[in-house]
Parts: sequence; structure tokens; C-alpha cells
Amino acid sequence: MRYADDFVVLARYQGPRLRGWIEEKIEKWLRLEINRDKTRVVDLREAKASLDFLGYTFRWHRDQYGRARRYLHVGPSQKALQRERERINELTDRRQGCTPLPRLIGTLNRQLQGWANSFSLGYPSRVFRQINWHVGYRLANHLKHHRSQRPYRLPDGMSYYDHFHRLGLEFLQVPPRVRP
Repeated sequence: MRYADDFVVLARYQGPRLRGWIEEKIEKWLRLEINRDKTRVVDLREAKASLDFLGYTFRWHRDQYGRARRYLHVGPSQKALQRERERINELTDRRQGCTPLPRLIGTLNRQLQGWANSFSLGYPSRVFRQINWHVGYRLANHLKHHRSQRPYRLPDGMSYYDHFHRLGLEFLQVPPRVRP
């Protein structure tokens, strides 16, 4: 017997007729077995209700402009965000003290770009800012404490952000939305 690992149905209305139709399609047409213990129905209209699925969190958010509308917010889950922070911590920990800085920044750029490609759907701007701050903090800490016995000194009149940008670090950016 084959099993469906991950399956989500988003519907405005959920009733016995829709549930029966979905179960029939999955079990008879696709010949998959539904794990009834793990199957659940989530009503996202309830307060603080959310659905985590494949690294994303789905939930209704209030309109940012104060209007009486809500929108379905899709963004990276807290678990995905935490895993990315842990990966950045690994790349900038004290064991990387002998890694040449251009190679370290290249590795960080590849990691950040791969993560951004995976989580650029929906509304990732807030999470991207959090990751950018974390990368800047970890890299500054790495340069100050893990590179040498002498403290790292920034060029005069330059911020860490400008210095990292000049060294080639590519911070995460939300791709522009294309409107038809």
C-alpha cells in the first residue's frame, strides 16, 4: 500500500460531502491510504489558528492599513526560520576562524540564496529582515572574536552593513512582484 506523506486541501467551506469526495479521490482514484490518526481539519478563521506545511505557515492576518479585510498570509514557519539561524550559526562559529573571509562570505551567500529561493513565496519580507539582521550580527561577532587575537577594525567611517556589502555579502531581498 502507498501512503501520501503530505497533503493539504484549502477550501472556503468544508462539509461531509467535500470530505467524502476528497477521501474517495485519494483512496480509490490515487490508491493511497489516508492515515486517520494524523488527518485533521483546521479552521483558519478561528483566532490564532495556523497551519504549518512544508516549511510554510498559513494564517489569516489583519489588513496592514486598518481596513476591515483580512488576507491569507503565507510565510516561512518558525521552525524553518530557526533551522536557518542554526545553519548561519554553524557557518560563523569559532571553528571557521581559519576560513578565508571571501570563502566564508561565498558560503554564506550560497546558503542565503538557497534559503531565499525556497521561501520567497508569499510574504517573506519580515522574515528576510530577521535573517539579514542575524547574518550581520553573527558575521560581526565572528570578525571581532573568532578571526584573530587582535580585534577586527572596520575602515574609518564605514558601518558593518556597508563593509559586509563591500566584501560581497548579499543580503536577502524580496523579489519585486510582477502585476499583470
